Amino acid sequence: MSRTVEETAQTSAPVLAAYRYCEAVTGHQARNFAYGIRLLPAAKRQAMSALYAFSRRVDDIGDGLLEPEAKRVRLEDTRALLGRIKDGEIEEDDTDPVAVALADAARRFPLPLVGLDELIDGVLMDVRGETYRTWDELKLYCRCVAGAIGRLSLGVFGTVPGAPDAARAPEYADTLGLALQLTNILRDVREDAANGRTYLPSEDLAKFGCSAGFDAPVPPPGADFAGLVHYEAARARALFAEGFQLLPMLDRRSGACVAAMAGIYHRLLTRIADDPEAVLRGRVSLPGREKAFVAVRGLSGLDARAAGRRIAGRR
Repeated sequence: MSRTVEETAQTSAPVLAAYRYCEAVTGHQARNFAYGIRLLPAAKRQAMSALYAFSRRVDDIGDGLLEPEAKRVRLEDTRALLGRIKDGEIEEDDTDPVAVALADAARRFPLPLVGLDELIDGVLMDVRGETYRTWDELKLYCRCVAGAIGRLSLGVFGTVPGAPDAARAPEYADTLGLALQLTNILRDVREDAANGRTYLPSEDLAKFGCSAGFDAPVPPPGADFAGLVHYEAARARALFAEGFQLLPMLDRRSGACVAAMAGIYHRLLTRIADDPEAVLRGRVSLPGREKAFVAVRGLSGLDARAAGRRIAGRR
């Protein structure tokens, strides 16, 4: 019996309750994420839920209605809580279920918890209202808010013994995070504009005549909005192609989880690229049946085998 399975069997009632709370948060607030992690064994699914619940708390502070200084204080308080988790100071009877679950997950798996510090740093960038002139600048933000989550998730998944190029697994996990985040940015361009935020690089906006912003359900007059979306989608596809090299390094169920989550966003990206102006009219999403198909495809190992063939073909 594996170490994590043994530990799951011995998990105390307070810790199990904390995990159940995190799983409820995940199921309610992150349908795409929850779709993927349901393919994992219990211990990994619990750990991923704990990571999500903590990350959701950080995001909710950044997206909330507090004044910027109050948000900054809340985020630094959350960073202090993370410090207590790192230092092993959270007891099973702590009143914060997210802290209890994450502390237990960190004991079971080699989680690089500094990634959650990076997440807090990224949300502080939002609080300060930072904008990005170039892709390299935006990439730093994406690495904080998404690439770090990819690396944390890899701490839960692990790599299979003897996997070729396994030392590059954190790099590929990080890159998949960037691909997902750029897809999110394209999907949410109108919603972000309504909240006074612009994430796409200003030099890209200028190149396609979109510097006026996205406050209407139609592109700005004279803008090549479709050209902008196709340009950013091509960048995201390249990130997906690189990041998918992680799949052959994972065990079957972890690979299925990643293939499902990333596959849903990859298909979402295709839908956005096929009808760019749809993101100005409303939130673009995939129907449940299409998500189910992506999950089954991931569980079958088709995506992992395809990635393996592409890697072999480049050698």
